Amino acid sequence: GSFDMSSFDYVKEYYGVPADYGRVVFVNSKRGVIIKDCGHYIGVNFDTEKPGAVSICHPTWNVEYAQIEKPRKVTKSQARYQRYLEYGDCFGSFLDFCYWDAMPERSWN
Repeated sequence: GSFDMSSFDYVKEYYGVPADYGRVVFVNSKRGVIIKDCGHYIGVNFDTEKPGAVSICHPTWNVEYAQIEKPRKVTKSQARYQRYLEYGDCFGSFLDFCYWDAMPERSWN
C-alpha cells in the first residue's frame, strides 16, 4: 500500500501489528496509548507521562496490543508548551512566544 503518515499503514503492513491511534499497548509491561504514527515506530503516551508526551517505541519490541480507547486530553498549557517546542527558536524568549501564541488569529485560540 501507499505510505500514509496518519494511518499506521507502514507499521501494520511491515510488522503485522494492530497499531492504531488510541490503541492501548503495554511496552515492557508499561501501560500507554498510541497517539502518533512515527513511520517505522509507534508514538506512545505512557500513563506515567503527561498527556501528549510521546515516547518513540519499536512496534514489536516487548509490545502487547490491547483495546482502543480515547487518549487523555492535553491541557491548554501543555499544548502551548508543545507549540513552543515546535516554534520557540523563532522567538527571543518564552514571553515573546506567549504573546504571539495568544493572538486571536491563531487557529488554536
